Amino acid sequence: MLIVIGFVVLLFLGIPIAYVLGITTLLYILSIENLALLASAPQRMVSGVSNYGLLAIPLFVLVGEIMNQGGITTRLVEFAKVLLGHLRGGLAYVNIVANMFLAAIMGSANAQTAMMSKVMVPAMEKEGYKREFSTALTVSSALIGPIIPPSMVFIIYAVTAEVSIGKMFMGGIIPGIILGLGFILLVYFISLKANFPKTERASINRIVRSFVSVLPALSIPLIIIIGIMSGVFTATESAAVATFVALVLGKYFYKELKFRDLPTIFINTAVNSSVVTFIIAMATIFGWVLTFERIPQLVAQSLINFSDSPIVFLLLCNLLFLFIGMFIEGIAAIIILVPVLLPVAVSFGIDPVQFGIILCINLTIGLITPPVGTAMFIASSITKVKMETLSRALVPFLVVAIIVLALVTYVPKLTLWIPDLV
Repeated sequence: MLIVIGFVVLLFLGIPIAYVLGITTLLYILSIENLALLASAPQRMVSGVSNYGLLAIPLFVLVGEIMNQGGITTRLVEFAKVLLGHLRGGLAYVNIVANMFLAAIMGSANAQTAMMSKVMVPAMEKEGYKREFSTALTVSSALIGPIIPPSMVFIIYAVTAEVSIGKMFMGGIIPGIILGLGFILLVYFISLKANFPKTERASINRIVRSFVSVLPALSIPLIIIIGIMSGVFTATESAAVATFVALVLGKYFYKELKFRDLPTIFINTAVNSSVVTFIIAMATIFGWVLTFERIPQLVAQSLINFSDSPIVFLLLCNLLFLFIGMFIEGIAAIIILVPVLLPVAVSFGIDPVQFGIILCINLTIGLITPPVGTAMFIASSITKVKMETLSRALVPFLVVAIIVLALVTYVPKLTLWIPDLV
């Protein structure tokens, strides 16, 4: 009981989730006076982050930093604008498509939210879009980031569940595209009612020039996906290859990346990666304590006793994941929940890859749901839209995201078709 009370109190005090997990674990160990657990905790923390697959995280963070500094990101956004800017509500479509491009490179919803809030919201507001709509669209479209590969949450899940990172990456392609198309369809209906502006159609010459300019940048996600699918390299190795390609493009092709920028890029990468690693370490010992108390076995048995239907089990999991995603950071939630629920899912005949995609989409939706939706806070702080206003503007996008989640949950082929091909 102490571990539950301590966890809830610390969480509602606004303490960062990594510290909540660590302090709660320490309180529990001290309360039962088991010094053997206390002595083993550091070793558990180290073992939690000592995994080759986790090496992909700082490498993919580095790719994003290099692309931002090297002018690759701005060219992806410009290409989307040239293609779609002439449609009614064109900048709204550009926002979604540009986020899909970036998702194939960055894999972080929070990073995409910060970047696109600075780039797209002022541009949309200048063209006559309401700031709250522009912000809601931007933060919702950033949800695509952790679903289309590469994805940090997929890497964490794959390492925790001991499944192939490559299969998780492949499994996220179709759900990510469907989510993007869902947002595009929503914007289409909103644009009919709101009479959104449109810009002049780009000439063929401009489209060709923009395509030629962006083609090398598009090669980065292609290298990642084709390399993994063909078996040429692993997901972790693909991150290293993508880093090298982004460095060469930014320095020698686009010529915007300077060697003097590298120290800042490396520092940003180290800081962002260390935050993720610290959360993993804290979540590892918290999950270890839960296992010591046989919480996973109790939860699993309760679910099995409640219903022997996989449909009902998945429904309960979705409700649980959506609720937890409102309060707990996704990486920590994955490390805590996977050992508890994955064995039950497998006993129901649910593929671990599909279960992982379902879990990750749920926790990603949590980024735009109060009270702890980190992407919401990032967008609100940048665009100066009040959280209450932003929450209301996000409702239609949340409905679309939940519909896509239901499709992914009950149509397994959407996640398993490409991994089965591989």
